[in-house]
Order: sequence, then structure tokens, then C-alpha cells
Amino acid sequence: MTEQLDATAARAGGGSLSTMKLAELQSLAAGMGLKGTTRMRKSDLVAAIRDARGSSSGAGAAASRTAPAGSASEAPAASAASSDAPASSDGRASTNGRASSDGPASTDAASTDAPASTDAAPSDGPAPRRGRSRRASAEAGQPRAGSQAAEQPAVTEDGGERQRPPRRERAEQRDRAEQRDRGQGEQRERSQAERRERAQAEQQPEQPAARQQREPVDRERAVKALEAIELPAPRDEAEDRREDARRSEQRRAEPETDRTGRNRRRNRDRNRKRRPGGGDLPGFDELEVTEDDVLLPVAGILDILDNYAFVRTSGYLPGPNDVYVSLNQVKKHGLRRGDAVTGAVRQPQDEQQRQKFNALVRLDSVNGTPADRARQRPEFSKLTPLYPQEPLRLETVSSAMTGRIVDLVAPIGKGQRGLIVAPPKAGKTIVMQQMANAITTNNPEVHLMVVLVDERPEEVTDMQRTVKGEVIASTFDRPASDHTIVAELAIERAKRLVELGQDVVVLLDSITRLSRAYNLAAPASGRILSGGVDASALYPPKRFFGAARNIEDGGSLTIVASALVETGSKMDEVIFEEFKGTGNMELRLSRSLADKRIFPAVDVNASGTRREELLLSPEELRIVWKLRRVMSGLDQQQAVELLLGKMRGTSSNAEFLLTVQKTTPGMGND
Repeated sequence: MTEQLDATAARAGGGSLSTMKLAELQSLAAGMGLKGTTRMRKSDLVAAIRDARGSSSGAGAAASRTAPAGSASEAPAASAASSDAPASSDGRASTNGRASSDGPASTDAASTDAPASTDAAPSDGPAPRRGRSRRASAEAGQPRAGSQAAEQPAVTEDGGERQRPPRRERAEQRDRAEQRDRGQGEQRERSQAERRERAQAEQQPEQPAARQQREPVDRERAVKALEAIELPAPRDEAEDRREDARRSEQRRAEPETDRTGRNRRRNRDRNRKRRPGGGDLPGFDELEVTEDDVLLPVAGILDILDNYAFVRTSGYLPGPNDVYVSLNQVKKHGLRRGDAVTGAVRQPQDEQQRQKFNALVRLDSVNGTPADRARQRPEFSKLTPLYPQEPLRLETVSSAMTGRIVDLVAPIGKGQRGLIVAPPKAGKTIVMQQMANAITTNNPEVHLMVVLVDERPEEVTDMQRTVKGEVIASTFDRPASDHTIVAELAIERAKRLVELGQDVVVLLDSITRLSRAYNLAAPASGRILSGGVDASALYPPKRFFGAARNIEDGGSLTIVASALVETGSKMDEVIFEEFKGTGNMELRLSRSLADKRIFPAVDVNASGTRREELLLSPEELRIVWKLRRVMSGLDQQQAVELLLGKMRGTSSNAEFLLTVQKTTPGMGND
């Protein structure tokens, strides 16, 4: 069997099992009588052959001593050389092969006297060559000593079994030392080795034998790298459950506020309080006031948007001096859109001013009441609406015919929802001015708000100088979005006053222009009415106009809006038809009367109020109805001229009605 091994090793050309191909090793193993070697890897096959060779050489020691010196020393020397041979396919493998073939024969006495360690007492021939080959392989970056020690068979026939345990122990010690030295730098060394191997592969093509020889070494290296990873010590299952429960409870108690925190939901939850900043602008939430801060008072109307709110300090339109209010403050104090709030802000410092708006640091009052009472208010939508029952008298002096005529033909009560239907140049602006002055004169407890949308700037100035109430305006040179902002904030302000039990009167000029602004500013719904009016653009003006109501438990919101007709625009006709049936009072002005300079140009027969019996006394109601019967038989101009002529002859409406009762035939039968 030894002769067959030597013959096969001689045919391999190098005498080393590591340099032989897998097919040659399998044929060699089959010749040696080994079974189950067809599925072995090359490294396992080499180890099995060497183990079988060692056992066979130990059984035939006597035959080996009588054999010639060259053939007797060839097998152990080749075995020793092959155990120290590197895994590379360069010239050093053939050198080690020659060193193993040229080495002296091992005698029985030499094997008996040899110590257990071949490094401590090497033989004369092969030991220096083996040392040089080890140093060369270590310098060339060959496989580690652990893989070499695993493939080394016994050097001598007698002491092979005695030398294996120390050699294995030394290999394990070297492996542990290498693992300690590598530590966290193992990944870096592997990447450098891979780069070197790729560079060498690009410079010099690799032989198939060398590739097959390197594959098990790479696998062993990967296995050792995985074994070098230190896993944490196993813990008790109960301890793991306790730790998980503690962490989950801590996460619930302390929400994540840092973007770098381990928040797997990434602030996609519905709880706004757990989000960074609470959904508000950064840097404004939970402001703290120190003793060094200088606070300035601030007041304005609160405008709540989607994710934040502002105190409009310069009116009802956005301005550069607006004060930021976080949603947390809004929810904490129960604030609503349209509240008149007062508070304090920090005095801005130029070198530290980073934000565009100053933030509200303290809230003092809401609608003139303490801030803690804001949550006790009722909601406007839950208040019970009723028909107007208390009249708003517009009669002031005998010469002011507008107020006197309106009190007779179309009386206005608290909570009225009225329309002033007028063509262009019919004098509606003058009528609204006189109505506003009469309301402030006769009803000083009423809060008057005049909203001018898409009006001329000179009319705004004139209204501000002639009316004693609150004038809110957005002129026609501003965008349509400003018109809608002004109207919405004004009606919300009126609702907040009604919630407090106050009587509010809103005069809007005009609802037609407001509907046009919503038609431009609102997003298109795809449903277009005749005249180019979007179907969704009429809802916000209806919501504005529909807010007028008389509240059962006190308070009222009266809205009198002007509507344009006879403009030649199909859009204006559609808008008027939408609002025609929503009001409960209508005052019509005539263009023909205005062209004849008959003022107020009121169409007496077309004007009227629903449920006027609730606003007039029974005697007044009976006389007014008789007067209407008389004027219904006249045309428009004759009726108003008759009415104005009789009223100029009296000092008040009561005197005029008494005169009508006395002079009109048939009054006694009523």
C-alpha cells in the first residue's frame, strides 16, 4: 500500500497531497481502501488519507527498516513536508516537495530518541527547510497556523500519536491569540485581503489547481470569522419579559420628542401631542418666560388655521406684526376663531430674532373676560334660532326719510336676515350708511359691524368717517382670497359675541361680490352652473348669510346684505336666485326712481318683511296694511311720491299713521 501511495504522489509531481487534484485524491483513497470518500471535501479527504497513511506506516515499520534508504525515507519525509507545505500554488510548494524527497531516512532509533516536539529537536535535513517554508508562507499571507496544524500528520512513525495533542494545543493557542489580536479590526483586514487578492487576480490569471486549493482555505477563514463573533450571554426568559414590560411602560410614560429617537412609527400616529412640537411651528411650543424677558402687551382677533393660529393685530387681514399662537394654547384655553384676545409677547431683539412671527407667551383675557372662563361658553351652532321679535327702530329725525320708510314697509328686527336688492347706481350705499347711523343712535347696545367686500377705496373711507360702528373692508384691488378671509373672520367674530349674549348687526356690501370672490378663490368642484358659477362656491356665502338668527335665551345676529341685480351678468342673476328665498326681509330699490332723483328710491310695493306682525303693534299693523292696499293700486313712482309727501308733513311715523287712519276712508270698518 505504501508503494501505491508513493507512486500516486510521484505522479502528482510534487509529492504533497495538498497540491493534488480532487479526482486524484479520490482515486488514491479508493486504492487505499477508504470508503465514503466520494462526498468528502478536499480538506477532509486529505486528512483521511493522512490518517490512513499514518496507521499503515505504523503497522509496517519493520518492512520500512529493511527497505532501501531512499524509498524508506520518502513516505515520512513527504508526509512531514506536505504537513508544512503552504496552500499556495507558487514555486514554494515544489521547493517543499524537493525538501521532503531529499530529506534523510528516519530510523527506528532516531524515532525513539526524538522528543515529542519537532520544533525543539528538529532533524538535520528537513527541519531548516521546514522553518524557511513556514516563514515564507507567513510573510506571503498564506492560510493561518490553525488550518495548517489541522492538516499536519505525524512526522515520525512511532511518535506521531504522541506529537498530535501538543501540536493541536499549539494551534488552538495560536487561534485564540489571533482572535484576540484581531478584535474589531477583522472586517478591515478581510476587506484589505480581498482587495489584494482581486488585484493579484487581475494582474496574473489564476490556475485551476490553485483555485481549488484556495477554496477550502477561504471557507475555513469565513468559518473562523463567524466563530470569532462573541454573542451576548443568554438571559433568563422571565428576565426578558420583565425588561420588555419596563421598556414599553417607559415609552408610554415618556413620548418620543427627538427625531433621532427610536420611534418606529416616525410620528405617523394620530396623537398630535406625541409628535415633535405637537404639529405646530418649531420653536414656539411650551414657551418659558424668564425674569430677564421684557414683555409687551398685545391684542387682536384670533384666526385659527389648519395647524396653527395667529392673533391679527392690524385688523382682519394678515399682517407683519401678527402674533403666533400654538394649537396647544388654543386647546388649553378653549379658544375659538374670532375671539378678541389680549396677552403678552417677548420684546423682540434684533440679534436674537430668528422667527418671522413673535409668539404669544401669556394669555390675559378672551372677549373681555378672564381666560379661564372661555371654556364655559355655549357653542353657536347649538343655540336655538327664533323669528325676530324685537324691532330695530331706524327712525331718528323727521328729515331722515330712509329710516322712516324702512320702518313702515320693511321693518327690521333683532335677528333679521335681510336683503337689499338694488341695481347699480340706485343709492344702496347711502341707504346702508343711514341704516347704520340709525342703529347706533337708537340701539347703542347693539354691536355694529359693516363688512365691505370688493368695494372702492373712497367708499371705504367715507364709510369709516360716517359710521360709528366697526368697519371691516377689503377693497377691489386686493385678491379674492383676502375678500374671503375678511368675510369669514368677521362672521366668526360676530358669532363669538352672540355666544356671550350680545346683539350684533352685520351690514354686508355686497353678497354678490363675496360670491364672486369665493367662485375665484375656492377650488373647483367640476360642477358648473349657468353663468360660470361653481356649485361649491355658493356654500360659504350661504353659511355667512345663514348665521343670522334670533337666539332663544338672549342674543341675536342680524345680517342685512346687498344683492346686485340688473347688471347684465348671468352670474349675478344666478347668485341672486340662490339667495332669494333664504332671507326673511327684502328691501328693493328702483333704478328708474334713482334716475329721476327720487330718494330713497324704494319700491314700496315690492318690499316687505315676513312675520311683520311680530315687530309691529296691532294698531300699527292694521294701519300699515290699509296703507299698502291704497298704494298697491298706484304705480311705483306715484306710490313713493304719495308716501314721501305725506311723511314730510308729519314729524314722526306715529303722527303719520294717525293721519292716515283719520283721512283714509273705510278705516273704521277694519
